[in-house]
Amino acid sequence: MLDFSSLLLAAALSGTCLSVTMFAIWFTAPRARFVLTVACGILVLVTHVIVFWRYTREPNPWLCQTALALLSLGFLALSLSAMQYLGVRDHSRAVLPTLLAMAICAGVTYLGFDGVGFILTYTTVTVLLASIGVMFWIKGGGHDRGILLVVSALSGVCGLSFGLCGAVLLVKGQWVLGVAPDNWAERLNSVVAVACMTALGALTLSLHHLQAQIELKAETLTDPLTGLMNRRALNSLYGERVFGPFMSVAMFDLDHFKRTNDVYGHPVGDRVLCRFAAIIKKYDRAGVHAFRLGGEEFALVMSRMTEDKAYDLASKIGVAFGTEVVPTPRGPLRSSVSGGIGFGAEGGSSLDEVLAEADKALYAAKHAGRNRVLVLDKTTKADGPALRSA
Repeated sequence: MLDFSSLLLAAALSGTCLSVTMFAIWFTAPRARFVLTVACGILVLVTHVIVFWRYTREPNPWLCQTALALLSLGFLALSLSAMQYLGVRDHSRAVLPTLLAMAICAGVTYLGFDGVGFILTYTTVTVLLASIGVMFWIKGGGHDRGILLVVSALSGVCGLSFGLCGAVLLVKGQWVLGVAPDNWAERLNSVVAVACMTALGALTLSLHHLQAQIELKAETLTDPLTGLMNRRALNSLYGERVFGPFMSVAMFDLDHFKRTNDVYGHPVGDRVLCRFAAIIKKYDRAGVHAFRLGGEEFALVMSRMTEDKAYDLASKIGVAFGTEVVPTPRGPLRSSVSGGIGFGAEGGSSLDEVLAEADKALYAAKHAGRNRVLVLDKTTKADGPALRSA
């Protein structure tokens, strides 16, 4: 049977291994800042365990205050890591109350009420762990939903064990201790804390791995210049879809783009591409997805939309782009775009079939003088006037 000191040393050893693993992961992936914060938090908690173990052997007011401060700081760091992972930016909500509680704890401990200091610290840790559990429960979703629910449960269990430690001291009225508290709640907390922290460390690794996979997938499906989805994303999202009569694809090609690059230079050409991407992105919403196919070619997939509405939407994009002015050393630059639309069929069409139809319509728009959107077999629209630039 392990005694209390052995449990503390086991917790320190487990935490050290976790911390070293987290630091190693962060060195290989510096962008995963939440992993670094977790590693620092666990390292602070390991230091707390060592100081607390020393305090159990040589009771000293300064060791007591140091151990309590390190315990609060360690779990504050874990709380901040949760905020980093979930994208919560207002860190002051955790930092300020924790620092205030630490200051009060240091004051009462200095006055000799170390039992009150332990109660305050256990309460602070319980609140921090509860906040971690609530954040993961509320904000968790998507691919990592299952893992976040487990993290939430483990945080709750660990927080409950610290709450029991404080409750035992409170019920017994142990305001002044003079030594480290040693009761059934403390022993239970040592076991629960080691188990939960080990599990949380393993889950942190899983979250990092999952986040890395999601980021890698996002990078492979995103055009780095414009931020739009690329052709691979188009095939991934719609390659197996059946295009019915209320689905369509508009293809766009910037007019005279090669000449723009030759006359104004590629940096200006990139700015023109980004301007068009910004315009088409404004219409990117549920059922409407924008893509950069490569070079100066773009596509817009429209779902749950009639042919007339699809044509109007594509035309608005062309007109809006015509109003854009890009400043250059040679003077202001205006550009235009040609577009063609392909539609799904009653019996269903594949992505390739709709793209082929849109490409033919785009070629017709280029041949008809550019700066317009055409639809095959829609003579009233195909013979219409070119889009005008304001």
